[in-house]
Amino acid sequence: MVDVTVICVGKLKEAFYQDAAAEYVKRLKGYCKLNIVELAEQKLPKNPSQGEIQAALEKERDAIQGKIPANSSVIAMAIEGKMRSSEELAQMISDWPHSASKHLVFVIGGSYGLHTSIKARAWVMLSMSLMTFPPHLARV
Repeated sequence: MVDVTVICVGKLKEAFYQDAAAEYVKRLKGYCKLNIVELAEQKLPKNPSQGEIQAALEKERDAIQGKIPANSSVIAMAIEGKMRSSEELAQMISDWPHSASKHLVFVIGGSYGLHTSIKARAWVMLSMSLMTFPPHLARV
């Protein structure tokens, strides 16, 4: 059985997101060993400067890197990633166990995305759409 970790920056606060995520966790139990890791999103002022955003992304990067298990393949959820159909994603994951990695890790950034170093180390960058979705919806 595949070990899958989902690292999320930010916590699900709204009950409808929690319920939807719990439903998918339940559905996935028969297919993988799933671990969800929630990390605190850095607090930023209402109109943050680029420097403040970069500093927040660096702190989030450090927290993310501390939670990625050794010997992992990372899938970074990023708008500039490749869009795949459900079938393509399923094929990609079914081909993955033949690699040397023991863990498959999905990383979902916060409101300002992911630090470039997380994206650079990713095995795959995956995009849900050219549209921007809130991180909570990406987690579901």
